[in-house]
Amino acid sequence: MAVALADSVLFSLDADAARSRVLLFLGISFVPFLFVAPLIGPAIDRMAGGRRLVVQIITIVRVVLSLLMASNADSLLLFPLAFGAMVAQKTYAISKSALVPTVVRTDEELVEANSKLGLISGLVGIVAVIPAGILQKTIGAGATLTYSALIFAVAFLMATRLPRETVVASQAPDSTELAELHADRVVLASTAMLMVRASVGFTFFHLYFWFRHQDAGLVWFGLALGFASLLTMAGNALAPRIRDRLREETMLQGALAIIAVVGTLSALLGGTVGAVLLAGAVNFSAAISRLAFESIVQRDAPDANRGRAFAQFETRFQLGWVSAGVVPVLFQMPGRFGFVLVAAMGLGAMAFYVTGTRALAAGRRPPHPISALRARRAPQPRRGPGAPPPPPRSSGRRPGKGGPTRRPLRPPTPTSAGRTPGRSGSVPPPPPAVQPRQRPTGRSEP
Repeated sequence: MAVALADSVLFSLDADAARSRVLLFLGISFVPFLFVAPLIGPAIDRMAGGRRLVVQIITIVRVVLSLLMASNADSLLLFPLAFGAMVAQKTYAISKSALVPTVVRTDEELVEANSKLGLISGLVGIVAVIPAGILQKTIGAGATLTYSALIFAVAFLMATRLPRETVVASQAPDSTELAELHADRVVLASTAMLMVRASVGFTFFHLYFWFRHQDAGLVWFGLALGFASLLTMAGNALAPRIRDRLREETMLQGALAIIAVVGTLSALLGGTVGAVLLAGAVNFSAAISRLAFESIVQRDAPDANRGRAFAQFETRFQLGWVSAGVVPVLFQMPGRFGFVLVAAMGLGAMAFYVTGTRALAAGRRPPHPISALRARRAPQPRRGPGAPPPPPRSSGRRPGKGGPTRRPLRPPTPTSAGRTPGRSGSVPPPPPAVQPRQRPTGRSEP
């Protein structure tokens, strides 16, 4: 479908006409995340074989949409059909995130399965695109989209072999799961992963529109996508081995550092070579950081339902991808300026993540954005009936009407000898052992 649309639609339009349709595509691509994850997702999670059924339905829908697109390749109906295909693809992404943890036996198998899935999808994509390109150039978009329908028919047959008894989550999340998923380390890692996905979305659309104004733009954009696919597969292949030698936090820091360094190098080099290097770097970093983030969730949220959790996180990451991709669609910018923005995103995210992890290692709270996010979600501590609303906090005493709750300790003065600091009105004086002794007067103490 990507080959057919890129050749017959996107690259056949001028850049200004393509911007409005790409912007519409970005908006439509996020629509299913707003409904599937919070509304339909929990109900499907509690059904035996619910996610398996969703995957089967999606493959059938993709077959029908591909055939309809093949018969309407030269009409305006192609655009809503393509948007429907993207909605189905995003729905599948959520279902897959929830389904994979249910078909493995251990956490180590989950890490290995996600790595293999990323590697297999890259290899199959390269293999499948070759006949798609041949059909596109020899026959046309109709033949390419019919070929796509055949692939989804095979996907339906494979989906029928998924286990029937799969239940992603039999009950709603409890307080333990919510507390673990909202822990500082998990939220900090998800923020870093969000920035990585945002850099991927920004780079893709920035290069797409920037290459449109270059000579041989289609060739260079295809080369950038091919190089990015190769490095994505390399990242999926190397990530499990890197995880055996480095901590997950170090992997995330390294992924963000790669984006910052290569983004700076691309800005210095400029031109198509720098663009191709940047496309490969951000996708390689995304593969490494994804596996590191999944490992952090498995380590720091052992009681959380992984299928449900990964589906929720994927929704947030997709929002970051769309939000960052909108920027180069709305604003045309020079190539070097876009490379600098990617470098700044990587550098800022790395500094934020390093600061947060060091604060946690030292027993302190992470930076303000993470603390604020956690404070909004975490249950607030209970206050006594007479406790003040916000700080400054008292020591358990009720604040007076005319002043602060606590005052520095000082000897009582003649005007305050009969009062207790911080209270209004006269009260009995303190015991003799507490009140400073006055000069002897010959009278007995009261």
